[in-house]
Amino acid sequence: MSTSAPELGEARYTWGGDEFLFVEVDEAMSLAANFKVMTLASRLAEARLDGVVDICPANASLLIRFDPDIVAPGVLESTVRRLEQEASSAGADTLETRIIEVPVWYDDPFTAEVAERFREGFHQQPEGTDLDYAARVNGLQDAAEFIRRHHEQPWLVSMVGFVAGLPFLFQLVDREKQLEVPKYLSPRTDTPKLTVGHGGCFGAIYSVRGAGGYQMFGVAAAPIYDPQQSLADFADFMVFFRPGDVVKFRPVDEREYNAIQEQVEDGTFRYRQAPVVFELHRALEDPERYNRELMEALNGI
Repeated sequence: MSTSAPELGEARYTWGGDEFLFVEVDEAMSLAANFKVMTLASRLAEARLDGVVDICPANASLLIRFDPDIVAPGVLESTVRRLEQEASSAGADTLETRIIEVPVWYDDPFTAEVAERFREGFHQQPEGTDLDYAARVNGLQDAAEFIRRHHEQPWLVSMVGFVAGLPFLFQLVDREKQLEVPKYLSPRTDTPKLTVGHGGCFGAIYSVRGAGGYQMFGVAAAPIYDPQQSLADFADFMVFFRPGDVVKFRPVDEREYNAIQEQVEDGTFRYRQAPVVFELHRALEDPERYNRELMEALNGI
């Protein structure tokens, strides 16, 4: 995935059975393509078209589920095409969203124990750790440098899915600074809940414990999926992240991790977050400068 803006033509529209319209914005992942997907999803939601059951934005595509007894397929397609043309002609490149600070215990004992169990036959580098391997394939000095590169610049939630509440994350940096790490050779049957992982150019936070193939770098300190909606941040919905959210990871040590766990247990934990307007052209023109401005929004919280 690149921060350079590709020339995006009209999206490709295809049908999935009687209830799904698939809108492919581009074959390749890019910040511009993902932004167009989020813009289309937002405008379709605002249109409140009768018969639209669900809108599922992904990295470079949009899946729309609809009830054909309420809205005719042709009407739905023409509506989405009109919204796409309006967005393109208006040059829409801003998105009202939020920046969120996510505390992470890097190089933690939980992912380390699981990684140790899945080395031979599963991993490209049986000796060492996932962090050691990630540093090596990115040409970095050591795991500490990789961790610094991982948390010093923010990430965009490009989509949410695969399992309930899991965010896919793309770091807002120039292409040559992208962190890229291959997935495990063979998927694990176990991954700790809230593992912060990476596969290809995407980061992720595992919302629940389960199978997985991403390299493991640490654990997030607070829930991102809360079916009981016991914390205030989940009052509106059991899934915390939304496409378009901007994430800033913050390293914590064992002591602070345990303190956050206590806050989660007693129901007092709140994520540090602030509203921001994400501007695509500025993110593409000068990512580092724009990132500093985005992250400054957290300073007053």
